Amino acid sequence: QVQLVESGGGLVQAGGSLRLSCTASGRTFSNYGMGWFRQAPGKEREFVAYISRTSFSTFYGDSVKGRFSISRDNAKNTVYLQMNILKPEDTAVYYCAASSRSSYSKLLNSYDYWGQGTQVTVSS
Repeated sequence: QVQLVESGGGLVQAGGSLRLSCTASGRTFSNYGMGWFRQAPGKEREFVAYISRTSFSTFYGDSVKGRFSISRDNAKNTVYLQMNILKPEDTAVYYCAASSRSSYSKLLNSYDYWGQGTQVTVSS
């Protein structure tokens, strides 16, 4: 069992930056690949970023590539999402998720545990 709690959301102006954190408790954190997803009102949940167990590899959704960066600190049981050059279309609830699979996936059903989400609002 893994519990995930996101933090760091808030209101930011377009062009600004924000860093989200996701802290895990329960089973061994380093056994899980971690993903970030987001969901805007009226839209499906969208893949944002993934990082492997030891930070060997990362993957990003096309809409955030070059602007967002995912990282993790296994000693702190924490995954981060650094968001730069934010746009109004980045406005969404952001969720972190943990996957016990051994390889990358952007599919929601590949993730075993989910956080409660944190709201990010980007004003124009």
